[in-house]
Amino acid sequence: MLGKSVAISRPKSARLWVDALTVLVAIVFIAVAWPTLHLTHQVPAAAQPFIAGFAAFPVLLVRVNPALGWAVSAGSALLIALAVPHQPGNTLPFQVVHILALFTLVFAVAVRSPMQIVGVAWLSTSLLFATTMAQTGDSFAEAGFGWPIAITGLVVFGLLVRWLAVSRQALLKQEEETELERARRAILEEKARIARDLHDVVAHHMSMVVVQAQTAPYRIDGLSADACAEFDSIGSGARAALNEIRGLLGVLRSDGQLPEHAPQPTASDVVTLCEGARRAGVPITWVMDEGLAAVPDTTGLAVYRIVQESLANASRHAPGAAITVRIAFGTTLTLTIRNDRPVGAGHVDTVGTPGSGIAGMQSRAAAVGGTLIAGPRPDGGFEVNATLPVTQVLAADVPLGLGA
Repeated sequence: MLGKSVAISRPKSARLWVDALTVLVAIVFIAVAWPTLHLTHQVPAAAQPFIAGFAAFPVLLVRVNPALGWAVSAGSALLIALAVPHQPGNTLPFQVVHILALFTLVFAVAVRSPMQIVGVAWLSTSLLFATTMAQTGDSFAEAGFGWPIAITGLVVFGLLVRWLAVSRQALLKQEEETELERARRAILEEKARIARDLHDVVAHHMSMVVVQAQTAPYRIDGLSADACAEFDSIGSGARAALNEIRGLLGVLRSDGQLPEHAPQPTASDVVTLCEGARRAGVPITWVMDEGLAAVPDTTGLAVYRIVQESLANASRHAPGAAITVRIAFGTTLTLTIRNDRPVGAGHVDTVGTPGSGIAGMQSRAAAVGGTLIAGPRPDGGFEVNATLPVTQVLAADVPLGLGA
């Protein structure tokens, strides 16, 4: 892991403080190097700011690109040591400010740069000091080993800081993953609890409806054929509702994936939905264009749920009223569900609290990029109109079926 470049993440305010401190250090370095350069080297006055700049300004790259800053500083140090004459009595090949800048940049390279560059910077800087600082001691061995040892210690310290930073990042990442996993587990537990409650409250009672409807002809004597057919229709509708509830429970109990063997209804299932409503005694007719199977799954599910909710609302609020379902294709899919006024004056279900069926249908239409408008008709009936997008223009004007 240390072989790769390490970017220590900091808050934005911390980075601003580091940048401000870097600029301040560079200003202090140039303020010291420029006025004192003539004391250590024989440099024309016009060249002094440039040579002092090579000593001070590479520090500005300590956070942006420490390897480039080190290369500029080390290269200029070698050039000054070899090409710029020293003042008599000066034993240093370059200024103290230049040494401090080099040490700062070598430390930054050890902390932030790839290990290959760290090795090159350590070896090159050690050789630079071992050769150019030879004249500062009584013997070559003193200068040759003293400065490289100091640089080695600086690089080792930088690598320790680097390792601590990497370890801290790994620990923070592990803590974040642990928190996410804990939150995910809590969500799954809550979904499982909801699924359990739904099963206990809804699925059990729906199962009892199915059982009662299927066994009614055997438990009750003298039932007519129409009554038996009505019980059979009730059982079929309850079984369909129970299957959908079980599919929803499977989603709640899963980790967010749809059950592999529980596909969602599509537009093609609208015909079956209408046929089931007719078997239940709803006076319904439908006209649908060909191509329902080609409707995208998301749009098809929205169509199915909108028709399902509309039929339920019409059966509840306008029992006995004739219902018409129309689906037409053009550049968009147009869906219309219309029911007449209720049979008999005031024959409208007002039991219970108002639901959110229309809002739910509008949300389903909006989720696939469509629109839905629902409202009463002047003759006392009710109408739902939805316009939903399709991926292609499908065949139109070819009736799939006409419920008569």
